[in-house]
Amino acid sequence: MTDKNKERFYYNTKFLGSPDGRVLRILAEYFGPLQRFRQKKIVDTIVFFGSARIKSHKEAKQAFNEVSRNISEKEKAQLQQDLNISRYYEDARELAFRLTKWSKGLKDKKKRYIITSGGGPGIMEAANRGAAEANGLAVGLNITLPFEQSGNQWISKDLSLFFHYFFMRKFWFLYLAKALVVFPGGFGTLDELMELLTLIQTKKILKRLPIVIYDSTFWKKVIDFNYLVKMGTISEEDMKLFYFADTIDEAYKYLTTEIVKAHLKGKNF
Repeated sequence: MTDKNKERFYYNTKFLGSPDGRVLRILAEYFGPLQRFRQKKIVDTIVFFGSARIKSHKEAKQAFNEVSRNISEKEKAQLQQDLNISRYYEDARELAFRLTKWSKGLKDKKKRYIITSGGGPGIMEAANRGAAEANGLAVGLNITLPFEQSGNQWISKDLSLFFHYFFMRKFWFLYLAKALVVFPGGFGTLDELMELLTLIQTKKILKRLPIVIYDSTFWKKVIDFNYLVKMGTISEEDMKLFYFADTIDEAYKYLTTEIVKAHLKGKNF
C-alpha cells in the first residue's frame, strides 16, 4: 500500500474494523453479494436450512463400522443415531438435485431457483451437493464462526460468500428466495425458521413464499404448533404459512406446484 493510499480511510483496515467503521462493513455485506449475484445473473433462489451436524450415509456408516470394542455404549448409541438421521442428508441431496433439474428445464433461460444454503457441512453441504451433481449452480452463504466449518466443496466458483453479521446473511437468504425447505436442525435452524415465519406473519415479507418443513414427526415433537393454536398465541391461519412434507416426492411436488402458481406464467413455463 502506498503512502497516499494510507491517507484514505477506505484503505485503512484499522478504521474499517473499528466501531465507527461498522456501517461500512454492513454496507459491504449488502453491496458485495448484490454485485456477485448480478455478475452471475442469479435472479432467485430456493433456500435449504438444516443441521450442520448431519452426516452423509456413507460417512455415518463408515464411522459406525470403524467403532472399536472399547467404545462406550453412549458413544456407540450416538454413532447409531448419526447413521439413522443420515437419511436427511440424502433426502436433501436428492431434493436439491431434482429441483435443479426442474429449474434447468424451464423455458426461461435466466438462472432461476438456484439452490442456496448456509455454506457449511451437513444439510447445507447436501443441498449444494445435489445442485452441483445436477450441473447447476450452488450458492453458500457462510457465517464466520469460531467453532464450525464454513464452506463446502460443492459450492460453485465465486458463490461461496462469507458474512460477519447474521442479520445480513439472513437478509440474503430471504431477499432472492422464492421457496424454502427446512430440514431437522438445532438452534440455528429454529432461529431461521421462526424469524422467517414471523416476517411472513407480520407481512414484512409480502411475496408468496412456499415453505416446506421436512419430516413432520421430528418437527411436531420439537414444536407443538397445535398447542400454540389452542393457547391462542398463534391463529389457525398461521398454520397455512408452511407445509409439512415427509418424502422427497411430496416436497418436490409441493414446491414446484407453488412456484409455478406464484411466479411462472406463459412463456416462462
